[in-house]
Amino acid sequence: MTAPERLHKYLARSGVASRRSSEALIAAGRVAVNGQVVTVMGITIDPATDRVAVDGLPVVPRAHQTYVLLYKPTGVVSTASDPRGRPTVVDLIPSSARLYPVGRLDYDSEGLLLLTDDGDLTVTLTHPRHEVEKEYYALLAEPLDAAALDHLRTGVPLDDATTAPADVERVQTGDDDRWLRVVLREGKNRQVRRMVEAVGGRVQRLVRTRIGPLTLGDMEAGDWRDLTPREVIGLREAGA
Repeated sequence: MTAPERLHKYLARSGVASRRSSEALIAAGRVAVNGQVVTVMGITIDPATDRVAVDGLPVVPRAHQTYVLLYKPTGVVSTASDPRGRPTVVDLIPSSARLYPVGRLDYDSEGLLLLTDDGDLTVTLTHPRHEVEKEYYALLAEPLDAAALDHLRTGVPLDDATTAPADVERVQTGDDDRWLRVVLREGKNRQVRRMVEAVGGRVQRLVRTRIGPLTLGDMEAGDWRDLTPREVIGLREAGA
């Protein structure tokens, strides 16, 4: 006998969509269980006996899930599709799996981005309660003074909320002291850029170099590779 599982979690585990998007599919009346359309949130199913379909097509959990590390270049959107016809991160990876980006990097930013069909891992890495570290290197238009750096470390008010404390340090590159290393444990929209703007600075270039224990290494923009089983375990443990 299998354990009951919430319907939106089952859809995410099957690679249909993220948990949040799966909830939207349910609310839109596009999901049926044993032939009956379901629109109520929180319903549980028995994965072994219940028949689940989306838009009339049966949903079956993937036997093997896919995990890809991408060095996202600038000029690419972190979505599976784009109504404006811009290139997406999914376009860069030749895979038969239905991959979705784990969180986002904005259009003008670059660096480490994960793509997977594992909805559980996506939630682990993106939900604020798990506090998975994300490391960025930001090149500023002009250096920030010590007071501004301290403000970034303690938290700055943005439109939606005050940011949580962050690790911020200046990185000297030759004679250039405009680089900052920033480590966040939350993921607000365009957070690093907005934080810097809130203290009077401007980011010229932004590179994400790490999520939890996973780093870019010597990858270059546009490169991608599959994660190893050990790396997947490390990511799960980072959000435990």
